[in-house]
Amino acid sequence: MIQRLANTLSRWSERWIPDPFVIAVLLTFVTMAVVWLVQGVDPITAVGQWGGRLNGDELYPNERGFWSLLTFAMQMCLTLVTGHALASAPAVRRGIAGLVDRVRTPRGAIVATALVAMLTALLNWALGLVAGALMARAMGESARRRGIRVHYPLLGAAGYAGLLIWHGGLSGSAPLKVTTADQLASVLPKGMEVAPIPLSDTLGSGLNLAVNVGLLVLVPLLLVLMSPKPEDAKPAPELTRADDAGAADAARAHVLDRSRLLGVVVAALALGYVVMLVARTGLEQLDLNTVNLFFLGLGILLHGALIRYVEAVTDGARACAGVILQFPFYAGIMGMMALSGLVGEIAHAIGEHASATSFGPLTFLAAGLVNLFVPSGGGQFAIQGPIVIEAARELHVPLGKAVMAFCYGDQWTNMLQPFWALPLLGITQLRAGQLIGYSATLMLLVAPVFIVALLVF
Repeated sequence: MIQRLANTLSRWSERWIPDPFVIAVLLTFVTMAVVWLVQGVDPITAVGQWGGRLNGDELYPNERGFWSLLTFAMQMCLTLVTGHALASAPAVRRGIAGLVDRVRTPRGAIVATALVAMLTALLNWALGLVAGALMARAMGESARRRGIRVHYPLLGAAGYAGLLIWHGGLSGSAPLKVTTADQLASVLPKGMEVAPIPLSDTLGSGLNLAVNVGLLVLVPLLLVLMSPKPEDAKPAPELTRADDAGAADAARAHVLDRSRLLGVVVAALALGYVVMLVARTGLEQLDLNTVNLFFLGLGILLHGALIRYVEAVTDGARACAGVILQFPFYAGIMGMMALSGLVGEIAHAIGEHASATSFGPLTFLAAGLVNLFVPSGGGQFAIQGPIVIEAARELHVPLGKAVMAFCYGDQWTNMLQPFWALPLLGITQLRAGQLIGYSATLMLLVAPVFIVALLVF
Protein backbone atom coordinates (compact mmCIF):
# COMPACT_ATOMS: atom_id res chain seq x y z
CA MET A 1 0.00 0.00 0.00
CA ILE A 2 2.78 2.46 0.91
CA GLN A 3 4.69 1.53 -2.24
CA ARG A 4 1.56 2.02 -4.34
CA LEU A 5 0.87 5.44 -2.77
CA ALA A 6 4.48 6.56 -3.27
CA ASN A 7 4.58 5.35 -6.87
CA THR A 8 1.28 7.08 -7.64
CA LEU A 9 2.40 10.40 -6.18
CA SER A 10 5.80 10.05 -7.85
CA ARG A 11 4.26 9.51 -11.29
CA TRP A 12 1.89 12.41 -10.72
CA SER A 13 4.63 14.78 -9.55
CA GLU A 14 6.98 13.88 -12.40
CA ARG A 15 4.21 14.66 -14.86
CA TRP A 16 2.61 17.71 -13.25
CA ILE A 17 5.07 19.39 -10.85
CA PRO A 18 6.64 22.27 -12.79
CA ASP A 19 10.07 23.79 -12.33
CA PRO A 20 10.56 25.25 -8.81
CA PHE A 21 10.74 28.76 -10.27
CA VAL A 22 7.30 28.32 -11.83
CA ILE A 23 6.02 27.20 -8.41
CA ALA A 24 7.46 30.36 -6.83
CA VAL A 25 5.74 32.54 -9.43
CA LEU A 26 2.40 30.74 -9.01
CA LEU A 27 2.61 31.04 -5.22
CA THR A 28 3.20 34.77 -5.66
CA PHE A 29 -0.13 35.20 -7.48
CA VAL A 30 -1.91 32.84 -5.08
CA THR A 31 -0.69 34.95 -2.16
CA MET A 32 -1.86 38.15 -3.86
CA ALA A 33 -5.30 36.61 -4.31
CA VAL A 34 -5.47 35.37 -0.71
CA VAL A 35 -4.47 38.70 0.88
CA TRP A 36 -7.07 40.39 -1.32
CA LEU A 37 -9.88 37.99 -0.42
CA VAL A 38 -9.02 37.48 3.26
CA GLN A 39 -7.41 40.78 4.27
CA GLY A 40 -9.05 43.10 1.76
CA VAL A 41 -5.67 44.23 0.40
CA ASP A 42 -6.19 45.56 -3.11
CA PRO A 43 -3.81 44.38 -5.85
CA ILE A 44 -1.96 47.73 -6.08
CA THR A 45 -1.18 47.68 -2.35
CA ALA A 46 -0.22 44.00 -2.58
CA VAL A 47 2.29 44.82 -5.32
CA GLY A 48 3.84 47.44 -3.02
CA GLN A 49 4.06 44.91 -0.19
CA TRP A 50 5.58 42.39 -2.59
CA GLY A 51 8.25 44.90 -3.57
CA GLY A 52 8.78 45.54 0.14
CA ARG A 53 9.11 49.29 0.57
CA LEU A 54 5.55 50.39 -0.12
CA ASN A 55 2.50 49.58 2.01
CA GLY A 56 -0.35 51.81 0.95
CA ASP A 57 0.72 55.37 1.81
CA GLU A 58 3.71 54.20 3.88
CA LEU A 59 7.27 54.19 2.54
CA TYR A 60 9.73 52.00 4.44
CA PRO A 61 13.43 52.96 4.61
CA ASN A 62 14.56 49.33 4.36
CA GLU A 63 13.61 46.33 2.26
CA ARG A 64 10.82 44.12 3.63
CA GLY A 65 9.88 42.25 0.49
CA PHE A 66 11.44 41.22 -2.81
CA TRP A 67 15.05 42.13 -1.98
CA SER A 68 15.03 41.32 1.74
CA LEU A 69 16.68 37.89 1.41
CA LEU A 70 19.73 38.82 -0.63
CA THR A 71 22.14 38.02 2.21
CA PHE A 72 20.46 34.68 2.83
CA ALA A 73 20.46 33.90 -0.90
CA MET A 74 24.22 34.47 -1.03
CA GLN A 75 24.65 32.20 2.00
CA MET A 76 22.67 29.46 0.29
CA CYS A 77 24.70 29.83 -2.92
CA LEU A 78 27.87 29.41 -0.89
CA THR A 79 26.37 26.38 0.85
CA LEU A 80 25.72 24.84 -2.55
CA VAL A 81 29.02 25.62 -4.25
CA THR A 82 31.26 24.84 -1.27
CA GLY A 83 29.40 21.59 -0.66
CA HIS A 84 29.62 20.69 -4.33
CA ALA A 85 33.34 21.52 -4.39
CA LEU A 86 33.93 19.46 -1.26
CA ALA A 87 32.15 16.49 -2.82
CA SER A 88 34.36 16.66 -5.91
CA ALA A 89 37.64 16.60 -3.95
CA PRO A 90 39.48 13.35 -4.76
CA ALA A 91 39.99 12.43 -1.10
CA VAL A 92 36.29 12.95 -0.31
CA ARG A 93 35.25 10.93 -3.33
CA ARG A 94 37.48 8.07 -2.23
CA GLY A 95 36.27 8.28 1.38
CA ILE A 96 32.59 8.38 0.49
CA ALA A 97 33.13 5.60 -2.05
CA GLY A 98 34.68 3.45 0.66
CA LEU A 99 31.65 4.07 2.87
CA VAL A 100 28.93 3.60 0.27
CA ASP A 101 30.66 0.59 -1.28
CA ARG A 102 30.07 -1.27 1.98
CA VAL A 103 26.35 -1.13 1.31
CA ARG A 104 25.22 -4.27 -0.51
CA THR A 105 21.45 -3.85 -0.94
CA PRO A 106 19.00 -1.20 -2.17
CA ARG A 107 17.38 -1.09 1.27
CA GLY A 108 20.73 -0.56 2.94
CA ALA A 109 21.49 2.31 0.55
CA ILE A 110 18.24 4.08 1.38
CA VAL A 111 18.57 3.58 5.15
CA ALA A 112 22.20 4.73 5.23
CA THR A 113 21.45 7.85 3.18
CA ALA A 114 18.46 8.82 5.31
CA LEU A 115 20.29 8.32 8.60
CA VAL A 116 23.33 10.33 7.48
CA ALA A 117 21.07 13.19 6.36
CA MET A 118 18.95 13.18 9.53
CA LEU A 119 21.73 12.76 12.08
CA THR A 120 23.84 15.52 10.55
CA ALA A 121 20.77 17.78 10.28
CA LEU A 122 20.29 17.42 14.05
CA LEU A 123 23.73 19.00 14.41
CA ASN A 124 23.15 21.69 11.81
CA TRP A 125 20.49 22.00 9.12
CA ALA A 126 22.86 23.19 6.38
CA LEU A 127 25.33 20.44 7.18
CA GLY A 128 22.51 17.90 6.98
CA LEU A 129 21.27 19.28 3.67
CA VAL A 130 24.67 19.11 2.00
CA ALA A 131 25.69 15.82 3.65
CA GLY A 132 22.41 14.21 2.60
CA ALA A 133 22.83 15.44 -0.97
CA LEU A 134 26.43 14.24 -1.17
CA MET A 135 25.49 10.87 0.30
CA ALA A 136 22.57 10.42 -2.12
CA ARG A 137 24.75 11.29 -5.10
CA ALA A 138 27.63 9.03 -4.06
CA MET A 139 25.32 6.17 -3.12
CA GLY A 140 23.53 6.41 -6.46
CA GLU A 141 26.78 6.38 -8.43
CA SER A 142 28.16 3.47 -6.41
CA ALA A 143 24.98 1.45 -6.81
CA ARG A 144 24.91 2.02 -10.58
CA ARG A 145 28.54 1.02 -10.91
CA ARG A 146 28.00 -2.20 -8.93
CA GLY A 147 24.69 -3.13 -10.53
CA ILE A 148 22.58 -2.58 -7.39
CA ARG A 149 19.04 -1.66 -8.46
CA VAL A 150 18.31 1.29 -6.17
CA HIS A 151 15.84 3.98 -7.24
CA TYR A 152 17.83 7.23 -7.52
CA PRO A 153 14.89 9.65 -6.98
CA LEU A 154 14.10 7.79 -3.75
CA LEU A 155 17.74 8.18 -2.68
CA GLY A 156 17.29 11.90 -3.30
CA ALA A 157 14.25 11.92 -1.00
CA ALA A 158 16.28 10.07 1.63
CA GLY A 159 19.01 12.70 1.34
CA TYR A 160 16.37 15.41 1.81
CA ALA A 161 14.97 13.80 4.98
CA GLY A 162 17.22 15.92 7.19
CA LEU A 163 14.91 18.88 6.55
CA LEU A 164 12.12 16.87 8.22
CA ILE A 165 13.94 16.80 11.57
CA TRP A 166 16.26 19.81 11.63
CA HIS A 167 14.14 22.24 13.69
CA GLY A 168 14.31 19.85 16.63
CA GLY A 169 18.12 19.90 16.50
CA LEU A 170 20.95 22.14 17.64
CA SER A 171 20.47 24.68 14.84
CA GLY A 172 16.71 25.06 15.38
CA SER A 173 16.15 28.79 14.90
CA ALA A 174 12.96 29.15 16.96
CA PRO A 175 14.21 27.34 20.11
CA LEU A 176 17.47 29.31 19.97
CA LYS A 177 15.57 32.59 19.51
CA VAL A 178 13.71 32.25 22.84
CA THR A 179 16.54 31.27 25.18
CA THR A 180 17.60 34.77 26.24
CA ALA A 181 15.83 38.05 26.95
CA ASP A 182 17.72 39.84 24.17
CA GLN A 183 16.84 37.18 21.60
CA LEU A 184 13.19 37.25 22.66
CA ALA A 185 13.08 41.02 22.42
CA SER A 186 14.19 40.80 18.79
CA VAL A 187 11.13 38.69 17.99
CA LEU A 188 8.35 39.85 20.33
CA PRO A 189 6.56 43.19 19.95
CA LYS A 190 7.34 45.97 22.42
CA GLY A 191 5.45 45.63 25.69
CA MET A 192 5.07 41.86 25.48
CA GLU A 193 6.83 40.40 28.53
CA VAL A 194 7.84 36.73 28.31
CA ALA A 195 10.46 34.96 30.41
CA PRO A 196 13.23 33.24 28.42
CA ILE A 197 12.44 29.65 27.51
CA PRO A 198 15.39 27.34 28.26
CA LEU A 199 16.52 24.68 25.80
CA SER A 200 15.54 22.05 28.37
CA ASP A 201 11.90 23.00 27.69
CA THR A 202 12.28 22.85 23.91
CA LEU A 203 15.10 20.87 22.31
CA GLY A 204 15.82 18.88 25.46
CA SER A 205 12.20 18.16 26.36
CA GLY A 206 10.68 14.69 26.48
CA LEU A 207 8.39 15.76 23.64
CA ASN A 208 11.27 16.58 21.31
CA LEU A 209 13.30 13.52 22.24
CA ALA A 210 10.30 11.29 21.54
CA VAL A 211 9.62 12.97 18.19
CA ASN A 212 13.25 12.77 17.06
CA VAL A 213 13.62 9.11 18.03
CA GLY A 214 10.33 8.32 16.32
CA LEU A 215 11.44 10.04 13.11
CA LEU A 216 14.87 8.38 13.11
CA VAL A 217 13.19 4.98 13.30
CA LEU A 218 10.15 5.57 11.11
CA VAL A 219 11.53 7.65 8.23
CA PRO A 220 14.13 5.12 6.97
CA LEU A 221 11.54 2.34 7.33
CA LEU A 222 8.93 4.25 5.33
CA LEU A 223 11.44 5.10 2.60
CA VAL A 224 12.34 1.41 2.29
CA LEU A 225 8.66 0.53 2.00
CA MET A 226 8.29 3.08 -0.82
CA SER A 227 10.92 1.35 -2.97
CA PRO A 228 9.63 0.36 -6.40
CA LYS A 229 10.22 -3.10 -7.80
CA PRO A 230 13.84 -3.69 -8.89
CA GLU A 231 12.87 -3.73 -12.56
CA ASP A 232 11.23 -0.29 -12.14
CA ALA A 233 14.16 1.32 -10.29
CA LYS A 234 15.83 4.23 -12.10
CA PRO A 235 19.60 4.24 -11.54
CA ALA A 236 21.65 7.39 -11.11
CA PRO A 237 22.67 8.97 -14.42
CA GLU A 238 26.23 9.75 -15.41
CA LEU A 239 26.93 12.84 -13.30
CA THR A 240 29.31 15.61 -14.37
CA ARG A 241 32.45 16.28 -12.35
CA ALA A 242 34.41 19.50 -12.12
CA ASP A 243 37.83 17.98 -11.50
CA ASP A 244 37.70 15.81 -14.63
CA ALA A 245 36.68 18.73 -16.83
CA GLY A 246 39.23 21.13 -15.38
CA ALA A 247 42.26 18.85 -15.21
CA ALA A 248 43.83 20.14 -18.41
CA ASP A 249 43.37 23.79 -17.43
CA ALA A 250 44.84 23.08 -14.00
CA ALA A 251 47.90 21.48 -15.58
CA ARG A 252 48.56 24.64 -17.63
CA ALA A 253 47.98 27.02 -14.71
CA HIS A 254 50.49 29.44 -13.22
CA VAL A 255 52.86 28.06 -10.60
CA LEU A 256 51.04 29.99 -7.83
CA ASP A 257 47.72 28.60 -9.05
CA ARG A 258 49.10 25.11 -8.55
CA SER A 259 50.80 25.88 -5.23
CA ARG A 260 49.69 23.44 -2.52
CA LEU A 261 51.42 25.55 0.13
CA LEU A 262 49.24 28.56 -0.66
CA GLY A 263 46.16 26.36 -0.51
CA VAL A 264 47.16 24.98 2.88
CA VAL A 265 47.73 28.48 4.27
CA VAL A 266 44.29 29.69 3.13
CA ALA A 267 42.63 26.53 4.45
CA ALA A 268 44.40 26.90 7.80
CA LEU A 269 43.14 30.48 8.04
CA ALA A 270 39.52 29.45 7.50
CA LEU A 271 39.54 26.27 9.58
CA GLY A 272 41.50 27.91 12.38
CA TYR A 273 38.84 30.58 12.75
CA VAL A 274 36.06 27.97 12.80
CA VAL A 275 37.83 26.01 15.54
CA MET A 276 38.35 29.17 17.60
CA LEU A 277 34.71 30.19 17.22
CA VAL A 278 33.25 26.77 18.06
CA ALA A 279 35.56 26.49 21.07
CA ARG A 280 34.18 29.80 22.33
CA THR A 281 30.47 29.41 21.51
CA GLY A 282 29.85 25.66 21.22
CA LEU A 283 28.08 23.74 18.47
CA GLU A 284 24.64 25.03 19.47
CA GLN A 285 25.61 28.50 18.16
CA LEU A 286 26.83 27.16 14.82
CA ASP A 287 25.39 29.35 12.07
CA LEU A 288 25.29 29.17 8.29
CA ASN A 289 28.29 31.46 7.81
CA THR A 290 30.44 29.25 10.03
CA VAL A 291 29.32 26.09 8.23
CA ASN A 292 30.08 27.67 4.86
CA LEU A 293 33.53 28.77 6.01
CA PHE A 294 34.19 25.24 7.27
CA PHE A 295 33.17 23.76 3.90
CA LEU A 296 35.31 26.33 2.08
CA GLY A 297 38.43 25.72 4.17
CA LEU A 298 38.09 21.95 4.09
CA GLY A 299 37.43 21.98 0.35
CA ILE A 300 40.54 24.04 -0.38
CA LEU A 301 42.62 21.80 1.86
CA LEU A 302 41.43 18.61 0.16
CA HIS A 303 41.75 19.97 -3.38
CA GLY A 304 45.27 21.15 -2.63
CA ALA A 305 45.89 23.64 -5.41
CA LEU A 306 43.69 26.74 -5.47
CA ILE A 307 43.10 26.41 -9.21
CA ARG A 308 41.53 22.98 -8.69
CA TYR A 309 39.19 24.47 -6.11
CA VAL A 310 38.27 27.30 -8.48
CA GLU A 311 37.37 24.75 -11.16
CA ALA A 312 35.19 22.82 -8.70
CA VAL A 313 33.39 25.96 -7.51
CA THR A 314 32.84 27.12 -11.09
CA ASP A 315 31.17 23.82 -11.89
CA GLY A 316 29.01 23.96 -8.76
CA ALA A 317 27.97 27.57 -9.42
CA ARG A 318 25.82 26.44 -12.34
CA ALA A 319 23.37 24.97 -9.84
CA CYS A 320 22.97 28.36 -8.09
CA ALA A 321 20.68 29.68 -10.81
CA GLY A 322 17.57 28.42 -9.04
CA VAL A 323 18.57 29.95 -5.71
CA ILE A 324 19.44 33.32 -7.27
CA LEU A 325 16.19 33.48 -9.21
CA GLN A 326 13.74 32.15 -6.63
CA PHE A 327 14.81 33.64 -3.32
CA PRO A 328 13.61 37.18 -4.20
CA PHE A 329 10.19 35.85 -5.15
CA TYR A 330 9.80 34.05 -1.82
CA ALA A 331 10.97 37.20 -0.08
CA GLY A 332 8.19 39.04 -1.91
CA ILE A 333 5.67 36.45 -0.72
CA MET A 334 6.95 36.91 2.84
CA GLY A 335 6.53 40.66 2.46
CA MET A 336 2.90 40.35 1.39
CA MET A 337 2.02 37.89 4.14
CA ALA A 338 3.73 39.92 6.88
CA LEU A 339 2.68 43.43 5.87
CA SER A 340 -0.91 42.42 5.12
CA GLY A 341 -1.28 40.72 8.51
CA LEU A 342 -2.29 37.42 6.90
CA VAL A 343 0.04 35.30 9.05
CA GLY A 344 -1.31 36.93 12.18
CA GLU A 345 -4.86 36.28 10.99
CA ILE A 346 -4.14 32.58 10.55
CA ALA A 347 -2.50 32.29 13.96
CA HIS A 348 -5.29 34.27 15.67
CA ALA A 349 -7.90 32.00 14.10
CA ILE A 350 -6.09 28.98 15.52
CA GLY A 351 -5.88 30.57 18.96
CA GLU A 352 -9.56 31.48 19.01
CA HIS A 353 -10.75 27.97 18.17
CA ALA A 354 -8.15 25.94 20.07
CA SER A 355 -8.30 24.38 23.51
CA ALA A 356 -5.35 23.53 25.72
CA THR A 357 -5.44 20.01 24.23
CA SER A 358 -5.88 20.91 20.57
CA PHE A 359 -3.55 23.92 20.59
CA GLY A 360 -0.42 21.88 19.80
CA PRO A 361 -1.78 20.01 16.75
CA LEU A 362 -3.54 23.12 15.40
CA THR A 363 -0.39 25.24 15.76
CA PHE A 364 1.53 22.46 14.01
CA LEU A 365 -0.90 22.51 11.08
CA ALA A 366 -0.94 26.31 10.89
CA ALA A 367 2.87 26.48 10.84
CA GLY A 368 2.92 23.84 8.12
CA LEU A 369 0.52 25.88 6.01
CA VAL A 370 2.43 29.14 6.46
CA ASN A 371 5.73 27.39 5.67
CA LEU A 372 4.53 26.68 2.14
CA PHE A 373 4.49 30.44 1.53
CA VAL A 374 7.25 31.55 3.94
CA PRO A 375 9.81 28.71 3.74
CA SER A 376 12.26 30.16 6.26
CA GLY A 377 12.15 28.93 9.84
CA GLY A 378 13.61 32.09 11.34
CA GLY A 379 11.63 34.44 9.12
CA GLN A 380 8.41 32.54 9.75
CA PHE A 381 8.93 32.57 13.53
CA ALA A 382 9.49 36.33 13.49
CA ILE A 383 6.02 36.69 11.94
CA GLN A 384 4.09 33.84 13.59
CA GLY A 385 6.02 33.30 16.83
CA PRO A 386 4.64 36.20 18.90
CA ILE A 387 1.06 35.18 18.17
CA VAL A 388 1.78 31.52 18.99
CA ILE A 389 3.35 32.51 22.32
CA GLU A 390 0.51 34.88 23.23
CA ALA A 391 -2.16 32.27 22.41
CA ALA A 392 -0.27 29.63 24.41
CA ARG A 393 -0.19 31.92 27.45
CA GLU A 394 -3.92 32.57 27.22
CA LEU A 395 -4.64 28.82 27.07
CA HIS A 396 -2.03 27.96 29.76
CA VAL A 397 -0.09 25.76 27.33
CA PRO A 398 3.63 25.38 28.23
CA LEU A 399 5.55 27.83 26.08
CA GLY A 400 8.25 25.28 25.27
CA LYS A 401 5.61 22.97 23.84
CA ALA A 402 4.09 25.82 21.82
CA VAL A 403 7.48 26.66 20.30
CA MET A 404 8.10 23.03 19.38
CA ALA A 405 4.63 22.69 17.83
CA PHE A 406 5.59 25.59 15.57
CA CYS A 407 8.96 23.95 14.79
CA TYR A 408 7.37 20.65 13.81
CA GLY A 409 4.92 22.31 11.42
CA ASP A 410 7.69 24.37 9.86
CA GLN A 411 9.87 21.34 9.14
CA TRP A 412 6.96 19.05 8.20
CA THR A 413 5.94 20.79 4.97
CA ASN A 414 9.54 21.19 3.81
CA MET A 415 8.81 17.82 2.21
CA LEU A 416 6.24 19.47 -0.06
CA GLN A 417 8.00 22.80 -0.65
CA PRO A 418 10.93 22.49 -3.14
CA PHE A 419 12.53 25.74 -1.93
CA TRP A 420 14.98 24.02 0.43
CA ALA A 421 15.62 21.21 -2.02
CA LEU A 422 17.40 23.53 -4.47
CA PRO A 423 20.94 22.80 -3.21
CA LEU A 424 20.20 19.06 -3.16
CA LEU A 425 18.73 19.18 -6.67
CA GLY A 426 21.86 20.95 -7.86
CA ILE A 427 24.22 18.40 -6.32
CA THR A 428 22.25 15.28 -7.27
CA GLN A 429 21.11 16.65 -10.66
CA LEU A 430 17.56 15.49 -9.95
CA ARG A 431 14.43 17.42 -10.96
CA ALA A 432 11.93 18.66 -8.39
CA GLY A 433 9.21 16.45 -9.85
CA GLN A 434 11.35 13.34 -9.32
CA LEU A 435 11.80 14.18 -5.63
CA ILE A 436 8.51 15.67 -4.44
CA GLY A 437 6.35 12.59 -4.98
CA TYR A 438 8.37 10.59 -2.46
CA SER A 439 8.98 13.41 0.00
CA ALA A 440 5.28 14.34 -0.05
CA THR A 441 4.36 10.71 0.68
CA LEU A 442 6.79 10.80 3.58
CA MET A 443 5.21 14.02 4.83
CA LEU A 444 1.74 12.45 4.90
CA LEU A 445 2.87 9.27 6.63
CA VAL A 446 4.86 10.90 9.45
CA ALA A 447 2.18 13.46 10.37
CA PRO A 448 0.76 11.16 13.10
CA VAL A 449 4.15 11.15 14.85
CA PHE A 450 3.94 14.90 15.42
CA ILE A 451 0.23 15.04 16.22
CA VAL A 452 0.23 12.12 18.66
CA ALA A 453 3.33 13.44 20.44
CA LEU A 454 1.75 16.89 20.81
CA LEU A 455 -1.40 15.31 22.27
CA VAL A 456 0.43 12.97 24.66
CA PHE A 457 3.17 15.24 26.05
